[in-house]
This record gives sequence, C-alpha cells and structure tokens, in this order.
Amino acid sequence: MTPETQKARLPARSRTHNEAPPKEPPKHSTIEAALAEALVAHGVMLAPRASGRFERFDAPDKPKGNANGWYRIHGPLAASFGIWHLDVSEVVTLHGASDPEAAAQARLDAMRDRERQERERQQQAAKTADQARRWWAQSRPADPTYPYLTAKGLPPYNLRQRGNMLLVPLYVEGELVNLERIFPDGSKRPLKGGRVKGVASLIGDLAGAERVLMAEGWSTAAALHEALGAPVVVARNADNLAPVARRLRQRLPAEVAITICGDDDRHLPAQGKANKGAVEARHAALAIGGELLMPQFCEGCRGCTDFADVRLCWLGGGHGE
Repeated sequence: MTPETQKARLPARSRTHNEAPPKEPPKHSTIEAALAEALVAHGVMLAPRASGRFERFDAPDKPKGNANGWYRIHGPLAASFGIWHLDVSEVVTLHGASDPEAAAQARLDAMRDRERQERERQQQAAKTADQARRWWAQSRPADPTYPYLTAKGLPPYNLRQRGNMLLVPLYVEGELVNLERIFPDGSKRPLKGGRVKGVASLIGDLAGAERVLMAEGWSTAAALHEALGAPVVVARNADNLAPVARRLRQRLPAEVAITICGDDDRHLPAQGKANKGAVEARHAALAIGGELLMPQFCEGCRGCTDFADVRLCWLGGGHGE
C-alpha cells in the first residue's frame, strides 16, 4: 500500500473542545439590507442610509411626522434601531444576531440623543414663544372684513392681524407660547418650532360662568359663542381636547359645567379611518366627567362637519371649509 493510499484511508479529524464551530455564512450581504429586514418586522418600510448618525423615522402606529423611531448604522457589520414609545431597542448584524452589550450601548446612545433633541426642542420653543409675544404686541385688531371672517360670517373674536394673516393666541397656563396664523384662503399654521401640545385659546370670559364650552378650532368656538353667549375654550385640534379639558377642570370650580363640543369627521370612516373628531371629543368628555355635544346636520347634508358649518347652513350660506 502506498503512503498516498494510507493517507486517503485515514478517518477525518474530529473537532476538539477548544475549536469554535464553523461560522454560518452571513444572512445579508450589506448591513443596510439586514437593518431594512429587521425594521420590516416592526412594520417600518424604509431604505436605511449609512450616514453614521442617528436617523429618525415615523413609528407606524402613530400619526405622520411623529419621528418616534431611530436607527444608526455603526459600520459595515452592525447597526442599531429603536422605537421609543414601544421600548424597542435592537442591534442588527449581517447574521441577524443581537449582541446584548451592543444593544445596551445603543439604548444609552439613543437616550442621550433623545435628551439632546429635547433640549434643542425646548430652546426652539422658547425662541418661538418670544417671537409670538413680539408679533402679538406689534399686531393690530383684526379687520372684520377679512376674507376668512366674511366667509364664516363671524366677528373677529380675540383675533389680531399682522399683514394678511389673522393671529390666534395660543396659551399654556396663562402664558402666550405660540400663534396660529390664519391665511386668506382659510389655511392655518402655527409658528414653526413653537409649542402646540396642550395649547389653548379663549373666546369670552370665564369669570362668573356657569358653563364653559370647548371646541377644536377657532371658527367652531366663535360660532358657539355667537349662538349661545357662553365662554368657549379653543383646543386647536382633536388631540388637544382631552389634555386641555383636564387642565380646565382642575382650574374651574366644581360647580362650573364643562361641555365638549366635538367635530363630526363623518367622512373619515369611508376612507377606512376613525371619526377622529367624535372619538377624541368623547374621550375628553369621559376624562373629566363632562357633557358631550355633537352637531346635528340638515337632512341630506353631506359637507358639514362642525358647529360653524351648521351655523352657516342655518343662515343660508352653505357650509364652511
């Protein structure tokens, strides 16, 4: 038997205890692909980019623009991502494995980044509040013939005007923190970077009131005040109804009744969405044990959604926008 034949017949050498098992080939060819697949598992569809910085994305279960998710590609072999309100924080590799130590560092980095972003947000909100106070002081009383007001058939309750913009003051705990601008075409925008959560305005006087109403927008509040004479708190949007209602309930005497006057977004269910105005109004009323008042529309009416629209119908002017 030749040496070559003897060698061929030797059994394969077994692995010793000190040898690591052979590594499986990577599941992905790039870390971007691995991260994209991990994000899809949480309902997030995007194409990650290797910027080396924290990148933000919208959590799929929150409104557009929430930026409640983050990711960071650390290099060609590892990335991390998280969704703050879900307490999700994961590390991704080409093999799809999660390194607990790296995950802990990723959570720490994300926390620091979130704290930095919050500091920057507060600094910007303070600057915007200063701007709001300057604009409010420099503005003039609103012109009653302003196109938006004439279209709504309403007087300029508690509004001021700057150039071609109407200004709605937005307060938190009695402090002016932002302004909502109403343009001639009826579009509305707050000052950029200013506080919008929990802000409110007021039409009428709370002193001595036996009942206080609350509505989403200025025109709805003005229509209610015009019709009923009661003070009306303007919460600006549906999401603000509950937090503003809770704060108002704490401030007012127990004997003062609060009625939530909701918008009826009845067109949204046909689009597969919830009737946000009705849902949030009901939520706010339940949160404070208050009454709920919803608009009643004319027979056959399809366009009206709030009390300002209903008032225009009664006046024969058709519904507003």
